[in-house]
Amino acid sequence: MSIELVANLSYIVSAALFIFGLKMLGSPATARRGNALSSLGMLLAVIAGLVSSKTVGFEVIGIGILVGAIIGTLAARLVAMTSMPEMVALFNGSGGAASLLVGWGTLYLGSESIGTFTAATIVLAILIGGLTFTGSLIAYGKLSERISSAALVFPLQRVVNSLLLVAIVVCAVLFSLDPSATSVYLYALLGLALLLGIMAVIPIGGADMPVVISLLNSYSGIAACAAGFAVNNNILIVAGALVGASGIILTNIMCKAMNRSLANVLFSGFGATKTAKAVEGEVKPVSVEDAYYILEAASNVCFVPGYGMAVAQAQHVVKELGKILEANGCEVSYAIHPVAGRMPGHMNVLLAEADVPYEQLVEMDDINPRIDNVDVAIVIGANDVVNPSAREDADSPIYGMPIINVDQARTVFVLKRSMASGFSGVDNPLFFGENTRMLFGDAKESISGVIGEFG
Repeated sequence: MSIELVANLSYIVSAALFIFGLKMLGSPATARRGNALSSLGMLLAVIAGLVSSKTVGFEVIGIGILVGAIIGTLAARLVAMTSMPEMVALFNGSGGAASLLVGWGTLYLGSESIGTFTAATIVLAILIGGLTFTGSLIAYGKLSERISSAALVFPLQRVVNSLLLVAIVVCAVLFSLDPSATSVYLYALLGLALLLGIMAVIPIGGADMPVVISLLNSYSGIAACAAGFAVNNNILIVAGALVGASGIILTNIMCKAMNRSLANVLFSGFGATKTAKAVEGEVKPVSVEDAYYILEAASNVCFVPGYGMAVAQAQHVVKELGKILEANGCEVSYAIHPVAGRMPGHMNVLLAEADVPYEQLVEMDDINPRIDNVDVAIVIGANDVVNPSAREDADSPIYGMPIINVDQARTVFVLKRSMASGFSGVDNPLFFGENTRMLFGDAKESISGVIGEFG
């Protein structure tokens, strides 16, 4: 058999592994196997693609795999769970930059053979790849709080963005008519694409970052798909299409969880025009000892994790407390909001790391109808996803977003370091509720103290 035939057969196997792996990622019980299958498929695709190209030797392939394996291993081992959203943002940006470079590099294969269709795919790879790259960098900055997480808007912003889009269309058309590696329109398009990524993400507030991360992931897939058409590589087209489609589906699911449209997330300047009512009231702190007595008598406890749990690295002690409560005859569950944390599935990843049983994870729509039967709801670092102003304050920036109705539980423990607002900057009236008790301090230390009381 020829090398080309072997490569195409390998691509088919890789595509099958991608599809089965993606299917397995839909369930926590099979997610790890799905990730392994998808990784195996990508390894096979990369090797087949490089071998069939006949432009590199096995030594170069081996060096590339080794370097990539080292970087991946270091990232997996050294990056803290609190920094996982930022790392995902950088991965999305890296994917966009790679697609941009592949599309750009296609021009150096021989401009005389580049037709209009190939030129159009190069334009898309550069445009979407560049947008994804700089957009992901801005998302990284917001998530890591190196830049303000607030929605950044300025006068005539939409007019500027509209002019930017018009300029991109003009440059794309002019370049496609005469594609060349030295075309001034190519460099103009590249600069405009990078600028568009910045302009697209800066007006989006911190509370919407999980949606943005998911959307940028989809963009990186679409850019890869366009690059696949540009270099005529079937597996790159398939892989990019799968990533793009799954990212769009996830983005749509998360938008529904926030009761908002994607257009509203992208173009409203979330949090920039509305101001929530000032929240006043009396905070009722609780000691570790008093929290123990209440939990010891509880028959139904629901943990509601948020980003604060990731910061405190408290998932393991949360799991340990859950086991103690179960041994005490208590029913334990973990309520997960679709946009809790700062990336899609953030809380699921943390709890899976602590080996929390999958069957105890409960989605928002399932826990809310029975929340009034919960004796104690323990909110660990969550804020916006349990904020009653989303139901009650029409002037709140998060008004209309479905939340976990922990305020309807018999007793609510809120574990926080301070009374600071969440990532969206919206104050939370839950903290002043009649049935709310604030357990101040590091969440990990507080829960460890409660565990010590059970002795």
